[in-house]
Amino acid sequence: MSLHRLSSVTIGVPDPAATAPYYTELGLRAQDDGWFATRDGGRQLRIVSAPTRRLIEMRVGVDDSDDLDSAAARLRRMGIAAARGAGPSLTAADPVTGARAVLQVEPRPTPPPTPPTPYNGPGRTERTAGRAPGVMRPDRVRPSKLGHAVLGTPDPRATAAFFGDGLGFKVSDSLGDAGCFLRCTTDHHNILVLKAPVAFLHHTSWQVDDVDDIGRGAMAMLEDHPERHIWGFGRHFIGSNFFWYLKDPAGNFTEYYSDMDCIVDDQLWDPEVFDVNESFFSWGQPPPPSWIAPEDMAALMTGTHTA
Repeated sequence: MSLHRLSSVTIGVPDPAATAPYYTELGLRAQDDGWFATRDGGRQLRIVSAPTRRLIEMRVGVDDSDDLDSAAARLRRMGIAAARGAGPSLTAADPVTGARAVLQVEPRPTPPPTPPTPYNGPGRTERTAGRAPGVMRPDRVRPSKLGHAVLGTPDPRATAAFFGDGLGFKVSDSLGDAGCFLRCTTDHHNILVLKAPVAFLHHTSWQVDDVDDIGRGAMAMLEDHPERHIWGFGRHFIGSNFFWYLKDPAGNFTEYYSDMDCIVDDQLWDPEVFDVNESFFSWGQPPPPSWIAPEDMAALMTGTHTA
C-alpha cells in the first residue's frame, strides 16, 4: 500500500479555548500553535474554530510523488478537483462532507517497540516477581498515536468512494448502506464513514499501551468530570479492540483503545458486511442512544450548535 500513515486530523469546534484543555488531560501534549502531540506520533491533532463541530482535515502519509500523481488521476476520473502543494502534497475535499484530505510525502513511521505487558494465566506464568504493571504505573496515560476518526456523512457510499477509490484507502469491513471501515495503514481502520443526517465528527481514537491504560486513562478523565463518560469499558467486534469512550466539551467523542486488528497481508483478510445494529461490540454494555445519535444532532442539523 502506498499510503502508510494517518499523520494527523484537524477538528473544528465553536470554542477551541474551552475544548483544548480536555485533550491535554487526555494525555496529548499541547504545542504553541494549536497542535497537540502524541507520545510516538508527534503532532497529530489540531483544533481550530468552526461554527459546528466537524472534521476539517485529515493528513495521510505516502511514499513518493508518484503516489500523489496516481491519486490525482483517480480523483480526476471521479470528477473531484485536487491541488498539488508544497512538501510535496495533494489536497482534495470529500464532495459530501467537505472534509479535506491531504496526502503528503513523508517517511514511513518507525515507532519504538513497547515491551509486551506480562500476564499470568492458566499454564502461563509471565509475571512472578511483583504486582501487575497496570496497578503500579505512577504516570498519567499518554496515547502513543492517533488511530482513526469516524466521520458522519449523509452519503456513506460516496464518502467511502472518495477515500477508497480516490485517495487509495482499502476497505476492511462494511456496514452495507450504513457505513464502511477503511484503512491507510496496517491497522484495521483509520477512518469509518458512518451514515448520518448531517456531516459531523463522531469521534477520534487514540491508542494506548494496553487494557490497563484504557482503564487508568478513562478513570482519570472521569474523576472530576463524570459527565464525560459515554460508553465502555468493552471490546468491539469489528476491529476487535478494547475501548472506552469519553466526550469533549464540544460534544466530540474520544476513544482510548488497545489491541486493534492489524492487516499486514491483504490476501489473508476477507472484508465482511455486518449489520450495523449487531456488530459494534463483542462484550460489555450495548452502546447508549447518545453514542448512536449524539444529543446535539438536532442542533447540528439546524445550524444552532453552540459550544
